Amino acid sequence: MGWVGLVPLLLVVRAAPSSRSGAVRCWWGMGAFVVVNQYWLLGSVGPFLLLLGLGLGALWLPCGWAAHRLLAAPVSVGRTVAAVAVVPSAWVSAEAVRSLPSLGGPWGALGASQWNQPVTLASAAVGGVWLTSFLLAAANTALAGVILHRRAAVRLALVGCAAVCAAVGPAWYLLGPAASPGPTVRVALVQVGDIADAAARQQAAESITATLVGQPVDLVVWGESSVGLDLLSHPDVVARLAELSRRVGADLLVNVDAAAPGGGIYKSAVLLDAGGVVGSYRKTRLVPFGEYVPLRSLFGWVTRHSKAAGTDRQRGTGQVVLHVGELAIGPLVSYELTFSDLARREGQLGAQLLVYQSATSSFQGTWAQPQLAAQAAVRAVEVGRPVVHVGLSGDSSAFDARGRLLAWCGSDWRGVTVVEVPIASDGASHADATPYQRWGEWVPVTAVVILICFAAYGLFLRRPA
Repeated sequence: MGWVGLVPLLLVVRAAPSSRSGAVRCWWGMGAFVVVNQYWLLGSVGPFLLLLGLGLGALWLPCGWAAHRLLAAPVSVGRTVAAVAVVPSAWVSAEAVRSLPSLGGPWGALGASQWNQPVTLASAAVGGVWLTSFLLAAANTALAGVILHRRAAVRLALVGCAAVCAAVGPAWYLLGPAASPGPTVRVALVQVGDIADAAARQQAAESITATLVGQPVDLVVWGESSVGLDLLSHPDVVARLAELSRRVGADLLVNVDAAAPGGGIYKSAVLLDAGGVVGSYRKTRLVPFGEYVPLRSLFGWVTRHSKAAGTDRQRGTGQVVLHVGELAIGPLVSYELTFSDLARREGQLGAQLLVYQSATSSFQGTWAQPQLAAQAAVRAVEVGRPVVHVGLSGDSSAFDARGRLLAWCGSDWRGVTVVEVPIASDGASHADATPYQRWGEWVPVTAVVILICFAAYGLFLRRPA
């Protein structure tokens, strides 16, 4: 549906009586999309969700204005061709701004709709999820042009344009360089379910992990907040987990949500082996309102009417790479799964496998859980590295470096599943495994340049002779 889903919106926008009205129609359409796409926030932020939709939807005002300006009657070939470049640029620019951490991060990007289509998602290896979004928006704009034009030759050319956009991903998937096959690692994903009591939650994770004794496993991953106390202050718990690691014969990556001895509550991924703690990572990108309240002195009242964080979590100092034997893993936590730049940074640090831990129990049984788990496929394709994602209560997922599904555990499943994850012997251990890994955010930058040129051209035409 991603390849045709925007056509109705574009047709409604271009039918507006003015460019200003077209921009407003696009604003309301995208505001409604944000509310519906993230309806599960209603229980956490209450009526603030409607304000969130209105605010984020406003980012698409330039997209609506450009769509009306270039597609409104009387249609012309030149303006339609320009629309195929300008409208997607406005769309991607809106997504890029919407993706700022302070605005909630990149949730619901158009390109992420291809997460379960590895062949079309392959374009993300070239330009990140931004390129996939651009191609989808361009194809939709071209198809809208097919409906608006009457000349067969123009229609045929626009169909060809849409086909070229759709072909970029498959072309890269089939013809792009592929990393040499290497060894596989066996990763156990432990999903304990929605257990409110921290001690019971940890006990459940330990019991499930103990069932792996006798099985060949390299790494066991628990979900976010699987441990509710600081390990540095509880050597007895560290000893128990180390003993569990020895019995299973694999390292444990647990996740701590607790106050540190020096004060402050952190979300930390902690790696343990039979000797104790090997290393840790503290979450650096926190969820607005979920883990901290921006400008709490002004917006602290939100906590009285929602489930917003009563106490702010603290940020870590930066990303790290941890080692499980000779395997380098990049640990990240929950919401950080939605950010392309964090995955790219882990690749630059030398991570061969990205490991995410999440806890979406507050949204149990909603779209939030599969939406988050699906992001793992996008990150895998972008940086050319396999990704595993473990949800405390679901959904958990694992994808290879080309975005192909290795495992999926729904939110109603409890237990442990062992996934054989292929690790590339060369490319995936390098910082330049994919073009996106090398070049970074070149698509949003190009989109902004196109918009600036379009605006400058419009001003030039309006200048009096």
